[in-house]
Amino acid sequence: MKRVFLLSALLLLLVGCSEEQQNKLSRIGVTWLEGNYRVTYADGQHVKSWVVRDGKVTSEPAKGYYYFWTRDAQGKKRYVQTPIGRTYIEEIE
Repeated sequence: MKRVFLLSALLLLLVGCSEEQQNKLSRIGVTWLEGNYRVTYADGQHVKSWVVRDGKVTSEPAKGYYYFWTRDAQGKKRYVQTPIGRTYIEEIE
C-alpha cells in the first residue's frame, strides 16, 4: 500500500512539473550513469558526435553544460563540454 501511495505521489509531482523542470530532473540523472554513450551536438548547421566508452557524462544544469572525456582518432583522451540545450545523449552497446 505504501508503494502505491509513493508511486502515486511521485507521478502527481512529475505531472505538476513544467517540461523544463522535467528536463532538468532527467539531466541530473545523467550525471551518475556510467556506461557507453554517443553524445551529439547539433545547432542546425553543425553536427558533431563523440563516443564515451566506459565513462560518464556529467551535467551542470546551473551552468548549462554537459562534460565528458572521450578519445580522438589518435587515441588521446580529450575533455569536451557541450551546451545542454543542443546536445543529445544516447546509450549505446
